[in-house]
Amino acid sequence: MRRSPSIVPREADRDVYLVLDDFGTRLGRAWRETNEAGTDRETLIRDLMNDQCGHPARIVAFNTADGWSRDVTMDIADELRRRFVEYDQVPRSVQEFLETAVRR
Repeated sequence: MRRSPSIVPREADRDVYLVLDDFGTRLGRAWRETNEAGTDRETLIRDLMNDQCGHPARIVAFNTADGWSRDVTMDIADELRRRFVEYDQVPRSVQEFLETAVRR
């Protein structure tokens, strides 16, 4: 019997990072919309440091091919702290994110 081809893209075996952004009391929280190419760790760090997220509240990562997901908020916060020297200025949104991450 012939098998059906998989509907999972070949590129599915990679880690995906998503940001839960806080838009305030009126709009609440929502997962940031992003294209598929913008969900890797390096792009996430770059977007955060370029002030692309207003008030990041949580960051999750997952890999469907490996079957895992987890909250990586503290991991990303630690990496941002290590990378401060690479940037002239740290956006206020990142400073607030780091303060909030420490209290969690």
